[in-house]
Amino acid sequence: MLKLPAEPDRRAPQAPTGSADADRDACDKLLARVGVAIDDLLKAESEHWGAVDARVAVPVEAVADIVRAGGKRLRPAFCVSGYLAAGGTADERDAADTETVVAAAAALELLHVFALIHDDIMDNSDTRRGTPTVHAKHAALHAERGWAGEHRRFGEGIGILAGDLALSYANRLASGLTGPALRIWNDLVTEVIIGQQLDIALAAELTADPALSRWVAVCKSGRYTIHRPLALGAAIAGRPELQVPFEEYGVAAGEAFQLRDDLLDAFGDGVATGKPAGLDLVEHKMTLLLALAATKDERVARLVEDGRNGGWDPAELSDALAASGVRQEVEEQIDRLVATACAALDDAPLAEDWDKRLVKMAEQVAYRDR
Repeated sequence: MLKLPAEPDRRAPQAPTGSADADRDACDKLLARVGVAIDDLLKAESEHWGAVDARVAVPVEAVADIVRAGGKRLRPAFCVSGYLAAGGTADERDAADTETVVAAAAALELLHVFALIHDDIMDNSDTRRGTPTVHAKHAALHAERGWAGEHRRFGEGIGILAGDLALSYANRLASGLTGPALRIWNDLVTEVIIGQQLDIALAAELTADPALSRWVAVCKSGRYTIHRPLALGAAIAGRPELQVPFEEYGVAAGEAFQLRDDLLDAFGDGVATGKPAGLDLVEHKMTLLLALAATKDERVARLVEDGRNGGWDPAELSDALAASGVRQEVEEQIDRLVATACAALDDAPLAEDWDKRLVKMAEQVAYRDR
């Protein structure tokens, strides 16, 4: 789970004093309530459907397994932070608003679970957060028990249903949203699905178009990870004037987040990230990293072109990426995006010290190692 950091990292400024501890305490208090809301919902659902038949509760337990496996909980953290930065509090005297933001943040986490489960099926990924993915686990169970039918189809069927259920729970938790907050929720749900569609289309066509790859990165990752959660929190707090600076900050920080994700997949440690290293290349994902490299390096461009003719070689492409120099260029682009995100907060009318808090959060997601 992402918490407001108590200690500075290599690029972060010193933590502010005064209200900084109060900021952190309020954020942690609300995030703890988010965890309880998710756990209570899944426990109640598991008990309800398990009483009918243990097999009926299988997709519920699949969702619960993903939640229990941990994760950074970035989206709830940014939603709660947007609410507090806009002047919201964790005070029980603001019970209606705090209940709304807790439910919205919990909805964001379950929306993320939905996206992860379906993304793992589309990416043919065997592990997530260091454990078997939903479809891989149930395909293996089907094979182990000698059930009728195709192992893979059974596993993917369970995964699709579990993802659908997570989306259903997310919408249930978000059902109390109204006005601008509801519009933001509807937009972000649509964006992540539409972004995923273009993602798989570019992978199938092997289209090395940085502009399109950037749109995917911003739409299916950046907006729904940082911009929309922040905007949702501000809308719940009743602060429409924060929508513009939060969009500028969130889109830039979100693109930096996705570029870091691309680098971790291409050059990171699969043990640390909890998912197979190099999976994007194996699955022909036309990430922004790869699209940029293909426009700047002849060897990478040739290997991508070979892929259109059935000669895609992930190992050779990985070597070409490493030799292309694109890694350093992307690191420099991440630096620029973080600077852009932080500059967007300069004149934003935020609650005390929240500009410093959000600067630290942008740096935390952009320079993470997992």
